[in-house]
Amino acid sequence: MNLLRTLATVSGMTLVSRVLGFLRDAIIAHLFGAGAATDAFFVAFRIPNLLRRLFAEGAFSQAFVPILAQTREGEGEVAVRRLIDGVAGTLALALLATSLAGMLAAPWVIRLTAPGFLDTPARFDLTVQMLRITFPYILFISLTAFAGAILNTWSRFAVPAFTPSLLNIAFIMGACVAAPWFDPPVKVLAWSACVGGVLQLGLQGAALARLGLLPRLVRAPWRVPGVRRVMRQMTPALLGVSVAQVSLLLNTVFASWLAPGSVSWLNYADRLMEFPAGLLGAALGTILLPSLSRRHASADAAGYSRLLDWGLRMTLLLALPSALGLALLAGPLVATLFLHGQFEVHDLLMTRAALIAYSIGLVGLILVKVLAPAFYARQDIRTPVRIAILTLVLTQLMNLLLVGWLQHAGLALSIGLGACLNATVLFVLLRRRGIFAPEPGWLGFAWRIGVAMAVMALVLVLAVPALPWWLAASSVWRAMALGLVVAAGGGAYLGVLGLLGFRPRDFARQMD
Repeated sequence: MNLLRTLATVSGMTLVSRVLGFLRDAIIAHLFGAGAATDAFFVAFRIPNLLRRLFAEGAFSQAFVPILAQTREGEGEVAVRRLIDGVAGTLALALLATSLAGMLAAPWVIRLTAPGFLDTPARFDLTVQMLRITFPYILFISLTAFAGAILNTWSRFAVPAFTPSLLNIAFIMGACVAAPWFDPPVKVLAWSACVGGVLQLGLQGAALARLGLLPRLVRAPWRVPGVRRVMRQMTPALLGVSVAQVSLLLNTVFASWLAPGSVSWLNYADRLMEFPAGLLGAALGTILLPSLSRRHASADAAGYSRLLDWGLRMTLLLALPSALGLALLAGPLVATLFLHGQFEVHDLLMTRAALIAYSIGLVGLILVKVLAPAFYARQDIRTPVRIAILTLVLTQLMNLLLVGWLQHAGLALSIGLGACLNATVLFVLLRRRGIFAPEPGWLGFAWRIGVAMAVMALVLVLAVPALPWWLAASSVWRAMALGLVVAAGGGAYLGVLGLLGFRPRDFARQMD
């Protein structure tokens, strides 16, 4: 398996999803703006999204993928099928119970997660209604993530990477076509989330069926050998992932007390930040966890370290210019994507401030997605958990210090700085424990990237029109200008790297 080609495939599929996600957010911004109604939806959707990350993409994947890879490596096909059947049944029962409980407890959930909404009864009631509609999404999307974990372990990365596009398509179609039939129209977004979850589960279920790995119903699935081991690993993993999600949830609590629109400004900025984070961090993490797990299962310590070295170089090569570009192009990006309809200039300025704050921590956020799998693949979940708890405490202390000064942008900045701290501690521990030994050539690699970034920054500063031009220009001219400046900045960066000796084949590492 060529890792560079695999990364390009996963990133390409993720790019399709992110572009559709931007189109989705642009449509939501145009039709619904940034105010009390959209705040209500974003809060309602964030809660099942949080639980999705706890049950599936976070704790579950971290516990399940290394054990699945080890079972496949050492015990054979029959044991793998038993494990898949047992885990699928156990997960489905837990998710069904959670969904039903969440729908019943929706008013109390909103009281805890967005207490500031109590001051506006209409907004509070709307949020409760939409939470009840969106909660079943956790069942569908978590089973989708379970299917994706299996497909990734079998190196079928393209389908799981494309699958999120279906959710965005459901949102776009719901907002553009079905909104007039709902009262208020914003409620269509909650129903679209559930439809998107069903579509995603159907696509990945079909992919599992083609591999002959579609789960079967079994009695008492929690008694199947290996399931309890996965559940035991999930306990510390759940704590670790919940720490990161609790941090985001506390940010929502803080934002609910700020000016109306604060939750939406953070959400729109987060979507822009998630573009490079998804293309790079999620793609690298998706590839590295099963690959590292196989290296660990076969006791290949040298291959394990080389794979990590590749992941770190790819992260810095691509994430550093992305962070710089987000910071320098924050205003043009927000103007081009969102400045129309109900989204006003004030919303642009507030979203731009949050995006600049997020960009400061982008590299840290991506590095965590590369470094943490180095522990998960070794079935060491407790170490990242302890680091995550420390990060949570320090992030909330930074929130208290920054929110009064920077308002909602302070919340974005604290998350980024906390991620940088998290990545630094993970890296130091990997080095101290002898798990990772850098390959030769890091000094030359670093100075070449530094020179290329300096040239890129100069090109962007000279090429980007001032903000008033973006406010006055039409949507077509904004899009054309943004495309040109992005091409100029990216071309300058890649061109300088080429002149300094970088070649794609240098990163085309082969791994089984």
